[in-house]
Amino acid sequence: MTTMTCIDEFTATAAATTMALLVAFELGDRSWKLSLGDGVRAPSRCTVAAGDTAAVFTAIAKAKARCHLAADAPVCSCYEAGRDGFWLHRCLEEHQITNLVVDSASIEVNRRRRRAKTDRLDSDKLLSMLMRYYGGERRVWAVARIPTREQEDERRVHRELGRLRQERTAHSNRIRSLLILHNLRVERIGGRAWTHWWAQNAARLLPGLRAEIERECERLSLAARQIRALEAQQQHDVSC
Repeated sequence: MTTMTCIDEFTATAAATTMALLVAFELGDRSWKLSLGDGVRAPSRCTVAAGDTAAVFTAIAKAKARCHLAADAPVCSCYEAGRDGFWLHRCLEEHQITNLVVDSASIEVNRRRRRAKTDRLDSDKLLSMLMRYYGGERRVWAVARIPTREQEDERRVHRELGRLRQERTAHSNRIRSLLILHNLRVERIGGRAWTHWWAQNAARLLPGLRAEIERECERLSLAARQIRALEAQQQHDVSC
């Protein structure tokens, strides 16, 4: 079922909400909390182990029976974008469930009771907003655009490069900070100039500090090698 089909069912008449089940997920690291309702009866709630999609579909089937909906009644769901990404969205869509992944930073909040952007909405609040969304209030949140698996995979190199560059900077800064503790200052960590400087000055340091800096240098060298390899891969992909 397409998103527009589900929207039409919910906005055609007020009674349309009795035709479908709405489900909101609060996704945690170890467990997921679900709120399920038809817009008429009080919602039911359940908790399943994180990633247990079989338990999710069982909960949906039970909620349909409780709401006196047909077994093949449409289902619309939502969850906030986060560390689970889009695999759950694709799984739900494959089971003919119309799902929305929403940007948590776009969700309207009570200005008198602001919440941190990292705080997740509970499933009951998400369910009420899902009902409002299908009732015509499209500005309650922004719906994320779902990339294909191939599009996600294409982003991997770029994202890994970003993390590796941050790691390289962190290792360099750590080495520089350790040296400053002994009033030893260098312009650049890495390269021939650094190798020459280290060979001349390493003996001036106590064994523990020298060993720590050498381990940092090993991690820095590994990050630098991987950066060069990924940059070469990027150039090859562009040339192709």
